[in-house]
Amino acid sequence: MAKTAVITTRIEPEIKEEAENILAQLGLTMSQAMSMYVRQLVLRRGLPFTVNIPNQETMEAIQESLEPEKLPGFDNLDNLFADLEI
Repeated sequence: MAKTAVITTRIEPEIKEEAENILAQLGLTMSQAMSMYVRQLVLRRGLPFTVNIPNQETMEAIQESLEPEKLPGFDNLDNLFADLEI
């Protein structure tokens, strides 16, 4: 067996649990997924996904989503779709 090193990180328990549930559906453990991530990081010599600074519109939407009282509520799908103009 190859030698291994330990990586310790902290993350919110809810996010960890959700990630573990998704990984289980994929047949992977957190350790296997992290190993894949680190291997891709080395292979690509950078993050294996795009990281962007959100534009102003996106930042405003993020801020709005953090204030649920500002978000509209809908009693049914018809009202939601009407609001979305679908």
